[in-house]
Amino acid sequence: MTTLGEALITLLEAHGVDTVFGIPGVHTVELYRGLARSKIRHVTPRHEQGAAFMADGYARASGKPGVAFVITGPGLTNAVTAMAQARADSVPMLVISGVNAMPTLGKGLGHLHEMPDQRGMTEKVALTSTRIAEARALPGALASAFARFASSRPGPVHIEIPIDVMTVPADGLVPSRPNTAPADPDTAAIAEAARLVEAARRPLILAGGGAKRAEAQLRALAERLDAPVVQTANARGLMHRHALTVPASPSLKAVRALMADADFVVAAGTEFGPTDYDMYGDGGFALPANLVRIDIDAAQLARRSATVSIQADCARALEALMAELDETGHHASSQQVAARADGGGARPATPGVARAAATRDAAWAEIDPAAQAQVKVVETIRDALPGALIVGDSTQPVYAANLYYDHDRPGGWFSAATGFGALGYGPPAAIGAALAVPDAPVVCLTGDGGFQFTLPEIGAALDSGANVIFVVWNNRGYREIETSMRDVGVEPVGVSPMPPDFLKIAEAYGIEAERLAGPSELGEALLRARLAQKPRLIEISVE
Repeated sequence: MTTLGEALITLLEAHGVDTVFGIPGVHTVELYRGLARSKIRHVTPRHEQGAAFMADGYARASGKPGVAFVITGPGLTNAVTAMAQARADSVPMLVISGVNAMPTLGKGLGHLHEMPDQRGMTEKVALTSTRIAEARALPGALASAFARFASSRPGPVHIEIPIDVMTVPADGLVPSRPNTAPADPDTAAIAEAARLVEAARRPLILAGGGAKRAEAQLRALAERLDAPVVQTANARGLMHRHALTVPASPSLKAVRALMADADFVVAAGTEFGPTDYDMYGDGGFALPANLVRIDIDAAQLARRSATVSIQADCARALEALMAELDETGHHASSQQVAARADGGGARPATPGVARAAATRDAAWAEIDPAAQAQVKVVETIRDALPGALIVGDSTQPVYAANLYYDHDRPGGWFSAATGFGALGYGPPAAIGAALAVPDAPVVCLTGDGGFQFTLPEIGAALDSGANVIFVVWNNRGYREIETSMRDVGVEPVGVSPMPPDFLKIAEAYGIEAERLAGPSELGEALLRARLAQKPRLIEISVE
């Protein structure tokens, strides 16, 4: 007899799952009966929040949904923070939990891990929360989750299986495979967007996280229109060092001026969230005129008005717009063609290239010297380890780089410092990313405060063979919060937690570590760590 718990693993394999992050417990034992015999790799974090953060990092790096197994009650509540981060950043995540036996649910009898309404709690954070009450419901629930990941705005999906249902007979269950392709962009909307292009003299493109897997299409449209491309934090890595790229925050005055001057704007995969467009909370952001919005989510499009709204995957919509421009005879000028060479050399600067260059210069000058120095730290990581995935936590160099930083790999720069903003994200998410893309260098850039939220996960890196380089920016406290307090005349309180000796902790886990007196030696330290081909820790002591 095949039990439902065993069938779950077979069905996950059929949906392409190769890694599960989780901590087994008495309420998920029956899920592990099938897991032990499968080809799916199991990674054990030190905390369920770490499991879901690892699933998040795995998903961002691979493009595939990250999967976490957690126990009933505290296992799921521990994972909720990471699920909320995944929802804020549109990360495909499947969280499968146990729940108490069906006859006990909602009775308040005091069973182990009992909650009044576990699914009711989770559905406030997850896109959907489904209880499997009978074996035949499982294939459809999984198919629905994976279809959603592939065809609409992704996020966390929760499936709970009661412990008495895990053991029911489930012979003969087969995976359901509905059509999962995103909807084609509306032809009328594409035609209207192309019509607006014809009258544009100062076009602009805003790229968000939804465009990070559409670099070729984005580049082609930018070059066709001679349009600068502004990237939000989650889009960094697109069009690295291209003459039209503007890797700067839309919250900066220089970038806002560029947006205000544009007479036609394509916004691809960006929700216009305040943490990208109004991070200083000054209320100075205004939606551009002649705005064409591209987003896979109809609800997201409805939240911000636009001249033309196109519901579609970014890559498909950009391709459709390019095809329409071909049909209408909108061709690049010789100057626009010249702009396609990164940097341009002796080639003439086009108006779009000049606008992009002026904005880059003004945006960089707008950042204070301390932040510029912190951006240089991130650039040192990029230049020492080309093509690396840099996974950030909420720490000063990450904040600075979110203001201005040009990464060299699409999707290779991400953090929790925008959107939901969960501290402790970096270390476990970097582990998930390293397991998803084992050939790429992976660096976790974290602060001493945030690192202590999920510090034990370095042991999981060693267990799983995730060759993460943990770079700890140690300024001995929550320096950014302390500065914020002082700026508004509040005497700092609670911002100076004593950091441990990170090198000794790393040594206790069997991980080699070194301490740098400052960032100047970081490049060489990174090269040593990369050559080791195993987890390493580098602490930068900051005055």
